[in-house]
Parts: sequence; structure tokens; C-alpha cells
Amino acid sequence: MKKVARYSFVCVMVPLVISLFLLVACGEDDDNDVPTGTTMPTVTPPDIATPEPANDVTFTIGHITDITGPGASAHEYIRLALEDLAGYFNEQNVIPDVKLKVIEYDQQNDPSKDIPGYEWLKEAGADVIFGATQSAPLTLKNRIVDDGVLLFAAATDLNAISPPGHVFCLGTIPQFDAYTLLKWIAENDWDSEISGPAKIGGAGWDDSHTGPVLDAMQEYAEAHPDQFEWVGGHLAPLGTFTWGPEVDALKDCDYVYPGIVMANFVRDYRIAGHTGKIIGTDAQAAFFGLIDDTRLWDEIDGMLFLRSTRWWNEEGLIVNLAKQLLHENHETQAQEIMSSGVGYMALSQVYQMFYIIADAAEAVGPQNLDSQALYEAATFFTLTIDGIPRHSFNETKRDSIDVYGMYEARADSEDIFRLSEEWYPTIREP
Repeated sequence: MKKVARYSFVCVMVPLVISLFLLVACGEDDDNDVPTGTTMPTVTPPDIATPEPANDVTFTIGHITDITGPGASAHEYIRLALEDLAGYFNEQNVIPDVKLKVIEYDQQNDPSKDIPGYEWLKEAGADVIFGATQSAPLTLKNRIVDDGVLLFAAATDLNAISPPGHVFCLGTIPQFDAYTLLKWIAENDWDSEISGPAKIGGAGWDDSHTGPVLDAMQEYAEAHPDQFEWVGGHLAPLGTFTWGPEVDALKDCDYVYPGIVMANFVRDYRIAGHTGKIIGTDAQAAFFGLIDDTRLWDEIDGMLFLRSTRWWNEEGLIVNLAKQLLHENHETQAQEIMSSGVGYMALSQVYQMFYIIADAAEAVGPQNLDSQALYEAATFFTLTIDGIPRHSFNETKRDSIDVYGMYEARADSEDIFRLSEEWYPTIREP
């Protein structure tokens, strides 16, 4: 599958790239008494629209997003996923007697607008906040507790959900990505008994994701010296495109984490003749277009990707639903959106949020659906997908992703592929 991107907007969209991990989380049927994916109506819409009951309750999702700022291109696909799935739930009457409505605030990738945006959405009637921007969960963490409002984050840093409060992360946490990735490598890709500890390090821009990932990798390596030797983590200013010193410092690594926008680093690293295996997550999967544009598939051949959702070349409830909605609602853009990476797969986070709303409505009745009912439903939410328990919250756990899949880049196909059907538990401590 070819990836399409616009190289010129890379620098300005980096602060939002975490939003794209969002992509990272999917869900399907559950053995518990929650209305999970397997109880969902058929993916094919009916020929005749479901009549709307006269007593429908409107439940409003306030979306803090970037419509006109530097990250608008990245957030466009997240916005489409939210709107498309809301339309699908309403058409299929998935939550009986409840209609979902989406309102948006253009935060323009400006953290100083998080609070004004939140207040505006609240005044406009938002019943819950969906935060796709990176700063919103951290900025609003304490304020929403005082107001009794819930914020569902597409992805966020560990600090936004510690201690557990009213922020619920539906996507990835950078520290947990790092711990899980290194544990998988130690158990599946490197034999330390034969080869000794693997040398590992990384370099990338000083953004809100790369630093926490590198810090967590160092933590894990130092906690497991028999498995890894930490060579170093190197952060450069946003917009750095030449990596000579960092490449030289990481030349002897067995594994290298290249930061989010990885094309230039990977190019420089391979030109220098270094052979360390490149590793990453959904953060890097958001920028495959750059790999196409710079013809670097050979340079990342064999790269490992820890991912929280199925990829576009697989089958599953969420990915199938995503492809269906794209072709129904955006036929002329569908291939471009899929090729761009993980943006539209924010559908997986939205899916979780909507079923939490469904749980709350079932528990208290549509007419009594409020923030307290939503909080209680979220606190005890579980979701099983493709027969695998994939997501959960509890009284102290505010990150939903419980398992990951492992993928590998293959230059001959210019795509990534799942290495096995096995799902690997999220590691939350080094």
C-alpha cells in the first residue's frame, strides 16, 4: 500500500503528532454485560433509515481540536472519524433513545486556548469533552474534576491520568509504549544469553512524545541490565533535519528509536553505514508518507512497530468499520486517508467513548444520562475485540489499552505487516 503525505507541513504538525496515535486503540465483542462490538448492528446500514423515537435525548460531545492551526491537516481525519461514527450510531440507533451530537472548538494548537475552549464548549451544551489535542488533558485535568465533567483523551502523557481523576485516556501512553516495546524485543527479537545485552538508544525532536519515550526506555534498560545497555537519548530542537552528532553517538546500537518524524534521521543513519534495527510505534506510523516521498523503504526494512490497532491490510470489526465509513462518506478521499497512516483510526478511541455513553444510558435510562452516570460507566468499562479483551478502565486505571500487536516494515511491499496474531499485554512499570 502506498502512503501519501505532504512533506512541507511536517514541522508545523509535530506538536500534534501524539493525537495521531490515537491511533492507536480498537474494540469488539465482550463477555461482560456491556453493549460491546459483537452486539452492534450489522456493519451494513439498512435500506430504510431507523425511525427516530419521539423522546430522543441529545447527548453532546464537545471536541477540542485544531481546525485552522498548524495541525489542522492532521486533525482533519480525527474530526472525520468522530463525525462519521456519531452519524453511524445515530442511523443505526445503537444507543436507543439517544442521539449523539458533535460540537467543535478550534484550539489552533495553542495550549492557552484549552481553558477558553473548554468553557465555550460547556456553555454550548457539551455533556462530555473529547480532547484530541495533546495539551488539553493536562491543562484541564484539575478544572474538570471541580466541574464534575469527563474528558476522554485520544492519547496523552502519563501525568494527565496520575493520580486517577476525570481524564480517561482512550489511546496510548508514551511511557507504556516504551516499556512494552522493550519487553517484546527482549523476549522475541534479541537473545541476550547468546549475544549479551542489546545496545539501545534514540534521537528525535524535543516534542511532547519523544522525550517521555526515551526516558522510559532508559528506565527499562537500567532496570534490566542483563537485557539492555542504554547508549543514550538525544533530543534536538523542533525542525532539526541534520543528525550527524546523534547518528555518530548511536552508531554501535543494536536498536535505535528515531523520534516521530524519522525520515531524515533514518536517511543519515543508513548513509553513515550503521545497521541498528529501527524501532517505533504508532507515532512513526503516522508519517509513512514521508518514507514514500524520500524513498526510504529500504532503509527501514525490518523496522519494528508496536501498535494498538489493526492495520489497514487486516480484517477486524474496527478496521472493517473504518473502511466502510470511509467509502460511504469519503469515497474520493478514502485511499488517501488510509495511505496517510493512523489518523482516521481515531475511530477506535471514539468507538470506546460511544459505548461508554451507551453503558451509562442503559444503566440509568436516557433521560437520566449525566456526568455522574458517565463517570460510573467509564470506571467499570471493559471491551473485548475479535475475541480478545482489549480495553478497560477501573477505579484506579485511566488508560484503556491492555494489549498491543507487533508489526514489521517490508520494503518489497512498501507496507507494514503483523508478525503474529498474538496480542501482548501492556507493560506499565519498567
